Amino acid sequence: MHLTERLLGFMLLGSEWVLWLLLCLSVISVAVMVERAIFLRARGYADALARELRALLKGGDVEGARQALAGRTAPAAVVAAAGIDHYDRGSEAAGEAMAGAKARLRIDMERNLGVLGTLGNNAPFIGLFGTVLGIIKAFADLSHNSGGGAGAVMAGISEALVATAVGLMVAIPAVIGFNYFQGKVRKSLARVDAIAHLVLASFGESAESDAPAVRRAEAEG
Repeated sequence: MHLTERLLGFMLLGSEWVLWLLLCLSVISVAVMVERAIFLRARGYADALARELRALLKGGDVEGARQALAGRTAPAAVVAAAGIDHYDRGSEAAGEAMAGAKARLRIDMERNLGVLGTLGNNAPFIGLFGTVLGIIKAFADLSHNSGGGAGAVMAGISEALVATAVGLMVAIPAVIGFNYFQGKVRKSLARVDAIAHLVLASFGESAESDAPAVRRAEAEG
């Protein structure tokens, strides 16, 4: 059997299996969107956290800041807690700790978003492939039953076009979900950066607040 005949035998399977594939992909897409929505839901108000941290660190209450961050799962709180845990080791150590925590958070926050992006880009092509298979099958059926006329071909083509429509139905929500969650990730990381800079700025404030006491001790000595 020639290669062309083998390929034709595969093509004549039609577009039904492609529709089942797109149905499975749509379930995966919905599952990813639900999982990401739960993971990226609002977990604390960053502005209120920033005000609270600023007040505590400005007063030199590092332990109070550590207790305020304990148990919080918001991304900004997790990164700030990493900096506070290394506060006694200096600003460079705290900055590196927060950078590492942010990198880990980015991986978790962007997990599975590639699936949505891939489905959004490729589901229409999968649907188009199913349409091409359906059209090939429609013309093959016509060649074996020429009495059906153009009506039989049109019926087969209309069924084949369903695959393209289903491909678009899978792709459009996936693209919307991908863009939406990417926006949420960017906003969350922006809040993380703001909190990290606040923690680092507190080192300068702490040094300024300690300077008068240091000068008095030097004068007395």
